[in-house]
Amino acid sequence: MAHPRILSFKYALSGIYQAFKEEPNLKIHFLIAGVVLIANFYYKVTKTDWILSLLLIGLVLTAELTNTSLETVVDSFTNEHHPGAKKAKDVSAAAVLIVTITSVVVGILIYLPYFI
Repeated sequence: MAHPRILSFKYALSGIYQAFKEEPNLKIHFLIAGVVLIANFYYKVTKTDWILSLLLIGLVLTAELTNTSLETVVDSFTNEHHPGAKKAKDVSAAAVLIVTITSVVVGILIYLPYFI
């Protein structure tokens, strides 16, 4: 039998795979993350900019996965319109939006000097 810690990685990777397969927004975030990583190599950004990029990629992906998880749990409890369910889902989506907007602003600050 596999060690519980190894199983936890297996479950986590399974979660990423399932979400990637089923969630269009997660696919978009992964695509953009890939573009950012390629741009970092192409423009030879500083170590600090690499760190910021990696942190923000991680935050966006984590927020999107958390949003997906919350929506799945909420949907499993009710199929009917419920104000509390709507609020939970909307607030979770707002968190993704905020971290995504923040990432775009930081990306502009990082890459703008290369285009000027």
